[in-house]
Amino acid sequence: MSAEESAPYGQSPAAPPEAVPAPPSRIRTHHLAKAKEAGQRFAMVTAYDQYMAGIFDEAGIEVLLVGDSAANNVLGHETTLPITLDEMVMFSRAVTAGSRRALVVADLPFGSYQVSPGQAVESAVRLMKEARVHAVKLEGGAHFADHVRAITRAGIPVMGHVGFTPQSEHALGGYRVQGRGAAARAVLEDALAIEAAGAFSVLMEMVPAETAAEVDRALKVPTVGIGAGAGTTGQVLVWQDMLGLGQGKVPRFVKRYADLRSIVSGAARAYRDDVLAGTFPGAEHSF
Repeated sequence: MSAEESAPYGQSPAAPPEAVPAPPSRIRTHHLAKAKEAGQRFAMVTAYDQYMAGIFDEAGIEVLLVGDSAANNVLGHETTLPITLDEMVMFSRAVTAGSRRALVVADLPFGSYQVSPGQAVESAVRLMKEARVHAVKLEGGAHFADHVRAITRAGIPVMGHVGFTPQSEHALGGYRVQGRGAAARAVLEDALAIEAAGAFSVLMEMVPAETAAEVDRALKVPTVGIGAGAGTTGQVLVWQDMLGLGQGKVPRFVKRYADLRSIVSGAARAYRDDVLAGTFPGAEHSF
């Protein structure tokens, strides 16, 4: 019996449900652009190894950032400055190996692009070729527009980073909010310059929410915020902060979604107790 014959008397047959577009097999830069055009948001989080990359990827996180924050969150440095390009390639390769759907963006570390646009291209090529990332991120405003332009001309997508730029913390006088009052204009001009140079997105860090929202409205490309209020297209957090792996005071802009430090510590204590008591390994763990 056809659908029309099976419909109740006096009623039209039910229309077939509209086809729901399948999610993309890989998030690309144009998907982020479409999100902004549609008034939608996306999530970004740092990742430095295959396991966390895989977890975040499966959770639907759209963008994974292999941040130079690995310097102080993985390698134990006080700042992001000491991490090398070789180390960034290593971390980035692990993340791309562990992800299947997310867009993977890697930071250009301090000293790998400041010398010249040519140096910036060479460093970005290494991250693309050796680590197989999909884009790079570069700190700095209008002063680095030529660097962004050179990288994008080489066929490499670039995410800009304005506001507070951790690689310049000594020049900026430490971790301080940028773009207050009259200084808001400088953040906007930096973002516009980076966009004009070809960046597909601009990240703003530690910028007043009103300033960040104004920048997002002024740019055609999507923005990402960290400590920049809710007016940006996307948001990013360092995963160790977000999941409570560290200890001590966290920045005001961090929301902790779990307390992994307590969970891991409890598991480690239970394991040690079992070893000391002779209850691990048991017969079921032995050959």
